[in-house]
Amino acid sequence: MVMETIEIGAFRINDFAEVRGRFNRFIRPVVNPSLSDFCRNLTTIRQVEVNKADLFPDVIEEFIDWAYIDEEDYLLCSWGSFDRKMLVNDCKLHKMDHRWAESHINLKEQYMQLNRLTRSLGLQAALKREGIQFEGIPHRGISDAENLVKLFLKYFGLWKL
Repeated sequence: MVMETIEIGAFRINDFAEVRGRFNRFIRPVVNPSLSDFCRNLTTIRQVEVNKADLFPDVIEEFIDWAYIDEEDYLLCSWGSFDRKMLVNDCKLHKMDHRWAESHINLKEQYMQLNRLTRSLGLQAALKREGIQFEGIPHRGISDAENLVKLFLKYFGLWKL
């Protein structure tokens, strides 16, 4: 089954560790337009929310403009590599250039190395380890991004960018 991105949640952070913007959009899937029970239960995203959303090409163009991609130095960050892979796959599905998504770091892997852990942790486990309370809805793009920012800022200056 082809999986498609149905939500993008992101924060823009400058070189001074200041949050400079927030982006959150739903995306209407085209290959499998009906969300599975698993997806709805995991994310709490309702079918009506993706039904009225724009398609991937429109949302990703808006995201690229919002993130100043191609106008400034940028680096996409995520907890693991899954999000980057999904963006690349969706670009390919929609016959779009995906090179913009290659400027990416996997904070999950780096967190494991920074803390000399023997295995990687999920985002919620890493937050708990750091004494940071998860806020929002787990597995929602914007909530995961907001919580990842907290962890990112705690280790600001230590990430290998």
